[in-house]
Amino acid sequence: MFKKNKEAKSLDLNQQEITTLIGPGYEIVGEINGKSVIRIDGKVTGNITTDGGVILGDKGVIIGNIKTKSAIIYGTISGNVTALQLEIKKTGIVNGDINTETLEIELGAQYNGNLKMKQLIKTEEKVLKAV
Repeated sequence: MFKKNKEAKSLDLNQQEITTLIGPGYEIVGEINGKSVIRIDGKVTGNITTDGGVILGDKGVIIGNIKTKSAIIYGTISGNVTALQLEIKKTGIVNGDINTETLEIELGAQYNGNLKMKQLIKTEEKVLKAV
């Protein structure tokens, strides 16, 4: 039914260096702001803003909003997600609104909220509009 857009280049967060890790059993209350990729296997209560990306492990929980370039969700989010690229894996649960350019949801994932997607504009069209 849906085909992958060959022009949309996926940021494979699993292949990027993770500089911040919140391990299982840890709970953080407060805002998290950063520039690199963060992996969360514990619980965060607060908003997360990062330029690099967010990987939420299958036991990870976020109660708050996420704003990032790319996110892979294996765990549970109760909050809104704003990302250029978003993947919700089969164990992932998102309860909140999503604003993204590209979205991939595996069979078995749960999503409850509103979805807003921007249309990707080809580079050629951007150049023509600028002229």
